[in-house]
Amino acid sequence: MANLILHEDPVSGNCYKIRLTAAHVGIPLERRSYDIQKGETRTAAFLDGVNPNGRIPVLQIGDDYLPESGAACLYLADGSPLIPHDRFDRADMLHWMFWEQYNHEPNVATLRFWRAFTGEDRLTDFQRTLIPGKQAAGEAALALMDAHLAQTPFLAAGRFTVADIALYAYTHVAEDGGFVLSRYPAVTAWLARVAEQPGHVLM
Repeated sequence: MANLILHEDPVSGNCYKIRLTAAHVGIPLERRSYDIQKGETRTAAFLDGVNPNGRIPVLQIGDDYLPESGAACLYLADGSPLIPHDRFDRADMLHWMFWEQYNHEPNVATLRFWRAFTGEDRLTDFQRTLIPGKQAAGEAALALMDAHLAQTPFLAAGRFTVADIALYAYTHVAEDGGFVLSRYPAVTAWLARVAEQPGHVLM
């Protein structure tokens, strides 16, 4: 495999997903850090050389650049037990990964960023108007996970997959965004199961 470089912000859950996947499959990553609060992913050098979309994470594979955390996780996990062989199970794994980016991350992760890193006193008036909706949507996402995980130990295929990595990243720090994880006992039990998996690394 070509030399792999992760362009990341270490506090980002999306970046952590890639580090966690790499740890589980035993693939070493070189890491290059950027501070998104200081606009380091909006410089001409980053936009021209790493990602014209101005976002991280980006997994550099030799001379190729792969943005988006889900794509990078799937690249690293290809051929490993983290991706089910069964056609439905694999699609169900992807269903949870797509759901995470559409229903979970925009609410749970955004509130974490605003409350733990930006600070509510520094939010715009428009951002403040979005907080109640994002809080409600984040709680709905956690409740949906809780109901599902009350029936199964992991999100897809009945075992640990990339879907669990994708959802673990921001769920395990959801309280930084003002969510109360004790309200979701099946989620908290699942978080413990994920953290007990061989190869697990901390954020």
